Formats: sequence, C-alpha cells, structure tokens
Amino acid sequence: MTPQMDFSLIILTALVCGCGDSHQSATAIRNEGSDTMVNIAQAWAEEYNQKRQDVKVQVLGGGSGVGIASLIDGNCDMANTSRKMKPDEVKEVEEKHAAKPQEIIVGYDALAIYVHKGNPLDSISLEELADLYGENGTLTKWSELELPLGSIKNDRIVRINRQSSSGTYFYFRETVLGKGKDMKLGSVDANGSKDAVSLISRTPGAIGYSGMGYATDEVKMLLVSRRRGELGVAPTLENARNGTYPITRPLQIYVIGKPTGAVKEYLDWILSPEGQEVVLQLGYVPLETNK
Repeated sequence: MTPQMDFSLIILTALVCGCGDSHQSATAIRNEGSDTMVNIAQAWAEEYNQKRQDVKVQVLGGGSGVGIASLIDGNCDMANTSRKMKPDEVKEVEEKHAAKPQEIIVGYDALAIYVHKGNPLDSISLEELADLYGENGTLTKWSELELPLGSIKNDRIVRINRQSSSGTYFYFRETVLGKGKDMKLGSVDANGSKDAVSLISRTPGAIGYSGMGYATDEVKMLLVSRRRGELGVAPTLENARNGTYPITRPLQIYVIGKPTGAVKEYLDWILSPEGQEVVLQLGYVPLETNK
C-alpha cells in the first residue's frame, strides 16, 4: 500500500460478503468529503472489510465542503474534512438535526509545497507564498526568488491552486495568507489533491500545494520556513509530529450527535492501532505518534 495508489476522484467501495443473503443484510456506512483523505478512507474501508464483511462502506470524494454539505443534508453518515467546520455550518447542523456535530481527529497531514522535479528551488517561506498567492502579492517570477535567469525555461510562475470547496484550499488560505485575506486571480485550479501534483509534474514553471502523502518522483517538496531568510523545514512525519513544519493540520471526521452502532464501531477501529497503521502507511501522521 503506497500513497501513490491510483484512486479516482470519486470512489465507491462496496464491501460485501459474497453471498446473496449476507449482501442484503449488510449494514451500510456512507462516508464522503475531503480529497486529501480519500486515499486513507478507501484504505480504511478495504481493511475493515477483512474484519467485518457484514458492513458495507461507501467512500466518496468531492472536497471537505461537499462532505459537510452532504452530512448536513442527511446524505452521508460521516464527513471527512481537512478543515474545521465553519460556525455557519455548525449552526445549520444544529437547526436541521437538533444535535451538535461531533469532531473526531483521525490523523495529521503536512501540507507540502510542490514544484517540478527539475526546479532548482529548494526552500520557500510563508511570507513568499503569501506574496505569490495573496490578492495584493507582487511575486510573479522565479527570478524574484533569486533563481538564475534561464534556470527555468519560462520565468513566469504558474500558480496551481485548489477549488474553493476544498478544505485544503481553505486551510492554505487561512494559514498562509491570514484570516479574511483572499487569493489572487489567475491561478490554474486543480480538481483534487492528486490532480494538483499531476499538474505540477507536467509543468516545469509550476508551484502548488497538496498533502505530503501525494508526493511522486516527478515533483519536489520544498523546505518551508515562516519568514524570508530563515532555514526551511522539510515536510516529514517527524517534523509534523514535533511541530517544526509550519503547515501541519489535523484531519477529521464529523458525525451528527454521538456516534452509535456500526458507525461508532468503525470510528473506534479507525482510532485503534490497526486503523492508525493505515494512516502511517499512506504517508500521513498517525495519532499515537503525534506529539
């Protein structure tokens, strides 16, 4: 099992017992949301089926906002998110369901900054990323990051961004730009975490962001510092655990009210050493090793 497993943006996993009667009586769990978490969610579903063939887990991507909206509308049991629920989303849950949403942190992710594998840049700061992505930013060329002219065929920086429904987009904007700040127009928007990395791998002048679990040999992950001139820190498991990597975020699952029955059993398994081993295998930070 590797972080580069080729899963589609929208995945439907039907976990069945193999005989007609058992299939008819299988308990269904609907799980929807974050593209960052879709690989983990798929792997959890497959592993859990080895233990519980009487449970059918359906996994859908689409983004954190899509998962939260589905949870609010009663179309899924669990919403995977790479951002916290917004106050208006919490209020909508309470108004529609007369219950509070419950947040369960299931792991951590270092949000990596990717460039093409041939890019000579090794490190970037949050200040420079804000100048590149922010609406009032002036950074537009690689030479402005002190790369020699000609080291990249086209000096213009191609910004790879995510769609606004993405929890990754929301987290990046809030953490790098600051609350209330908007993104600069003119970026190339990717449909998901894997798509963002794929676009960068095919575009020598590109830069973008995605979970570190989506790294491939065709891209490079940059060191990241908080301020210009400081030493950058690599997006590794250890640096995410000890808090030195500056773009580390929790991954969570939301349910409505206190989980019960099959959903509670599944969540308990996800939080168990066996479920957390899946998180580690896919290149993310499991709970029991997070410090």
